[in-house]
Amino acid sequence: MSRFSNTVIGLLNLFTLLASIPIIGGALWITRSSATCESILQTPLLIIGFIILIVSLVGFIGACFHLAWALWLYLVVMLLLIAALMGFTIFGFIITGAGGGTAVSGRLYNEYRLEDYSTWLRNKVEDPKYWVTVRSCILGSKTCRDIVMWSPVDYLTKDMSPIQSGCCKPPSECNYEMSMMAQNIDCYKWSNDPSVLCYACDSCKAGVLENVRRDWRKLSVLNVIMILLLIGIYCIGCCAFRNTRRAETDYPYGENRMSKVGPRWDFFWWRWWHERRRRLN
Repeated sequence: MSRFSNTVIGLLNLFTLLASIPIIGGALWITRSSATCESILQTPLLIIGFIILIVSLVGFIGACFHLAWALWLYLVVMLLLIAALMGFTIFGFIITGAGGGTAVSGRLYNEYRLEDYSTWLRNKVEDPKYWVTVRSCILGSKTCRDIVMWSPVDYLTKDMSPIQSGCCKPPSECNYEMSMMAQNIDCYKWSNDPSVLCYACDSCKAGVLENVRRDWRKLSVLNVIMILLLIGIYCIGCCAFRNTRRAETDYPYGENRMSKVGPRWDFFWWRWWHERRRRLN
């Protein structure tokens, strides 16, 4: 029974070690893929993946080879990891709470407004360096290639992704027959040029943020599951650390089983006898 927790913590850390590989691979896929333009999530995924990889490796070694110092280091880093994941998850739920699309009458798709999203996300997407990268990504992914060929009937019967709704067409409220009427500023940024379209529009930035918001919400839910799993592993790790200390000292860690022993039955007799001989000599 004393080795049971060590075996369990070893197997669980082997599982998390293998699970960290898809996390790192997903972050690298985001970097290289032309199908997604959400580089905001790339760095957090890489950091989480590498930390879980290293922590799981330390815990696996400590549990399998009964190294108390490795398990102690594992528990400290695991505690910090749980705290960091909880902070990141709470932050994710806060900044992704606002947003969402607005229904368009008679259409299946929604439209998105930049001012509906959190200040942190808006500041991120309005950074010129960041937006140049995202705009190039959208152009390279050819997201709008099919949309520009749609007929008026297609706009009434087909759905769009948030990026297609914001970047590939002007807002539905635009009225180009009455050019002197005050309209949404995005209406003036629209162009039929395939390399321009509405890529400079606030609605395009809002569409990108909507994709980020949806994926970040999914990531936050997965983080909650990961936190619960890590807390369970941490509790088992504490048992494994205690067992390892017990194996090193032959006593349970933190407990003293020594008890007082009374003198033997002939102790006082021998003491009297030696005292008597000393006096006679």
